[in-house]
Amino acid sequence: MVEVRNMTFAYDKTTRNILEDVSFDIQRNECIAILGNNGAGKSTLLKCIDRICPAEKGVVLVDSQNAYKMSRTEMAQNIAYVPQISTYANMTVFDSILLGRKPYIKWDATTEDREIVSDIIHKMKLDSFALRTVSQLSGGEAQKVMLARALAQQPKLLLLDEPTSNLDPRNQHEVLQTVKKIAQENNICVAIIIHDLNLAIRYCDRFVFLKDSRVFSYGGLDTMTPENIEAVYQMHVHIIDYMGIPVIVPFPDEKVTVKSGETNSPENLCGIMARVR
Repeated sequence: MVEVRNMTFAYDKTTRNILEDVSFDIQRNECIAILGNNGAGKSTLLKCIDRICPAEKGVVLVDSQNAYKMSRTEMAQNIAYVPQISTYANMTVFDSILLGRKPYIKWDATTEDREIVSDIIHKMKLDSFALRTVSQLSGGEAQKVMLARALAQQPKLLLLDEPTSNLDPRNQHEVLQTVKKIAQENNICVAIIIHDLNLAIRYCDRFVFLKDSRVFSYGGLDTMTPENIEAVYQMHVHIIDYMGIPVIVPFPDEKVTVKSGETNSPENLCGIMARVR
């Protein structure tokens, strides 16, 4: 289990806080979506959790251990972070993903390390790229490699900043399905920044809405309501059931009023998602 407690951060002490008393938890095997407008502090939150940005106040607990007191090696064994923009070394896909095993390698990569990498390459459907250099790949393919490297770390907490931004629709679904499956198989907690609300509601278990530097709402499907989405994004939506899948449909010029018993009620959404999963 991961706990983020009272996270507060500002880039400059003379300006307002980007994050103010942000708290939430992530259970094992669980994927949470971090949602909010551009500039809401989503990427900053992940950087604070990963110690890239030193929080002014707050603590991150991974299985009750304070992440801020861990050594760099311990951090890398517990937390893996994939930023929006990554730099790619001029090495093969296999070797790039093998770098994810670095926190565990004492002298040279073992047979187990290489087997872990090969397994992840297969699960991420990167087999045909394994011996190509990362610089030869498309942006979306390279993004999948960086995600695979993070998974090779076998962290307890996986932080993903817009992991589907450069992917085509099919790969978006395949990547999120793979992340969710690996998280469930390996007891990993996952936090995903994602702008596509339909991907979020389909693949994530809980949802953190950030607004005005704070947590506006946090919970399961009961928090993914038209009212909350409207308040955070200033955009009216309907949530409908299409073939057992919840779909968020924007109606920017229409005021949404949720009535008891409609398909976009939390109770009906829970029923929909139970069927999907």
